[in-house]
Amino acid sequence: MKPLNVCLVGAGRAGFVHAFNVRHHTADSEMVAIVDGDLERARKVADDVGGAPFGTLGEAVAGAEIDAVVIATPTFSHRDLAVEALGAGLHVFCEKPMALTARECDEMIAAAEEAGRVLQIGYVRRFQPEFAEAKARIEAGEIGDVMLVKSLTRGPGLPPAWAQDLALSNGMLAEVNSHCFDSVRWLAGSDIVRVYAEVANRKGARLGVTAENFYDNAVVSLRFANDAIGSIDGVCPAEYGYDGRVEVIGTEGLIMIGDVNGMPLITAVDRDRGGLRPTHKTWPERFSWGYVREINAFVEASRTGAEPVVAGLDGKRAVEVVVAANRSWQEGRPVELAEAAV
Repeated sequence: MKPLNVCLVGAGRAGFVHAFNVRHHTADSEMVAIVDGDLERARKVADDVGGAPFGTLGEAVAGAEIDAVVIATPTFSHRDLAVEALGAGLHVFCEKPMALTARECDEMIAAAEEAGRVLQIGYVRRFQPEFAEAKARIEAGEIGDVMLVKSLTRGPGLPPAWAQDLALSNGMLAEVNSHCFDSVRWLAGSDIVRVYAEVANRKGARLGVTAENFYDNAVVSLRFANDAIGSIDGVCPAEYGYDGRVEVIGTEGLIMIGDVNGMPLITAVDRDRGGLRPTHKTWPERFSWGYVREINAFVEASRTGAEPVVAGLDGKRAVEVVVAANRSWQEGRPVELAEAAV
């Protein structure tokens, strides 16, 4: 069987992680094209991972033999790129968030079904070993029925300018905390039906952010269809590093996933200051194995036609919750998911 020929669209940080893993950590796949509006950036990534640089997806489809596309561009471009790729008969891996609205997600799902191609969404935590082990233990009944789920994500850097604009990104709850929304739904085994959100802008002015409705702190309370409850919180930027953790409380016990410590190491400094523990500095470091396993799963699904582990409907459900949470803090009230669907 010939290798799966992969095209990367979006040669930024996330794109490079995926392209590197295709090149070095997957079997029977090959990077054949790198697409970016900044052609020089595409060339630089191509020099590292292989493939030819192109300025647009259309140029890559015309100029290279491609089987699958990895989309790692800003959220507002996901729908158009995915539909274009699927229309060309290509399998699609799309980074989270899937899109800006549930309607855009539906259009992507419909395009995948019509093309008979894989559409996988980039929720890496499902592939991270400790998260996968927690899910298996929950399904085995080790902690009884899930009663409460808490998740947090805190990122160290200010989001790029487009992500600061709610109209282009849905804000921090999408760009940072959509991982939380997917994780809690997956671990609780139930859809979220109601949310109540509070947000705050604590650092924006000092950092020069002028986008309307920008926020850098958020807390969202959740109600699930199975009567579990939960919460997520986010901070971005968080100066101490990258932090992603989950706590699941069941009728018979507790599972805690993740640790703020970057490695099992303590540096003893002096008696007054005590020991120092390193924290995770970046998300590629924190979820390195998850990213490897995630792209391997996409390659395998593309080659075999198997249902992807994280399908279009999973991506849509996270988008629906983000839209509802943004409506909640803007209107100052709890919001039912059914009323927020667009």
